[in-house]
Amino acid sequence: MTTLAKSIRSFTPVVAGGQGFTHRAMVVAALVGVITVVPRGWSIALDAMSEAYLAVAVFVAGTLAMVSYAERGLKIDLGIWLDQHRQWQVPVATLLGAFPGCGGAIIAVTQYTRGYLSFGAVVATLIATMGDAMFLLLAREPQTALGVLAVSIAIGTATGFIIDRVHGADFLRPDAGDKAADTSSTGDVRPEKSAKGADVVWLLLVIPGAVIGVLMAFQYEVDDLLHSWTGLELVHWLGVAGALLAVAMWASAGESRFTCNTNEGICEQASLSTLQKVIDTTNFVTTWVVLAFVGYELLIAVAEIDLAEVFTVWAPLIPALAVLIGFIPGCGPQILVTSLYLSGSVPLSAQLGNAIANDGDALFPALAIAPKAAVAATLYSAIPAVVVAYGWYAFIEQGAM
Repeated sequence: MTTLAKSIRSFTPVVAGGQGFTHRAMVVAALVGVITVVPRGWSIALDAMSEAYLAVAVFVAGTLAMVSYAERGLKIDLGIWLDQHRQWQVPVATLLGAFPGCGGAIIAVTQYTRGYLSFGAVVATLIATMGDAMFLLLAREPQTALGVLAVSIAIGTATGFIIDRVHGADFLRPDAGDKAADTSSTGDVRPEKSAKGADVVWLLLVIPGAVIGVLMAFQYEVDDLLHSWTGLELVHWLGVAGALLAVAMWASAGESRFTCNTNEGICEQASLSTLQKVIDTTNFVTTWVVLAFVGYELLIAVAEIDLAEVFTVWAPLIPALAVLIGFIPGCGPQILVTSLYLSGSVPLSAQLGNAIANDGDALFPALAIAPKAAVAATLYSAIPAVVVAYGWYAFIEQGAM
């Protein structure tokens, strides 16, 4: 069993009497209430849910599945390996963050909460990650994307080592419990159980969702193509269905994934297959991302904010604004900055600053699991973001004028 899935589930413990289910249901009920009172709330929310599923959830599921099945096949545990090779923690975390999308960064953050990754490695991960905006940049300007990626990896690695020297590996780490509990024999691989019920439906949605998500990330208008053939918004509704199923499974997981002795009032986690662990962890991340996406879009709609207009300011302030927007959790604002760069509306210095400062959707579960560390890591990422952005602006862009 990977330490990743254990750390996610340890954040949402289930106690006897179904309190875990009750608390989760209250979160869902609160979301429904907010959506209902906002004008056009359901239309906005359904669009945000679809985007959250196809732009984030399917990539998280794919990344978790690859790591989990690789660990199972190789009979290793990533967390234990990192703990045994501490000198490689920062470089490995940086490479995890450099993967397009946010799955790799989410893995790094959760390994930190279990005590297998240093705080500096978390900072390195968040500096290296560009989230889904990297897909857009790769599709339109692959050479620029590789350059931005190289800068982010170099800066992330260097900053991570410096942070560890200053603060130490355990800075702001939440109580991780006993690591020994996670170091059981990774060679003892149990037979996989067959997927059942909701798990099967989950798979039927996530497999085509992953294919569509990749195509959409590279700017293929899949929904328009299918709509012209069928007259239906199949991609939109697949995303909505996937998001709703993930949230519903997360809300009910307290009872379905645990076995309880009602006489003694004790609940223990049921033995789960690798697939079920991937599903549970993905559902947790998806729920937080859905909450954030819907909340963000409702706020933008109510406040009538146009981020594109924010950049119509004095030129020297543009890199700073790009860095500030990088603090906003989620990939939507970051994709906007990349789109503005590709259209020529903002310079490369702004793109570099935003790429280093932004944490994409990885910040949502990070805030849920280790909020103090997530905030501190995000603030630390601003330092190299400002230095690189204004260094490029002063020496390259101003020098060319």
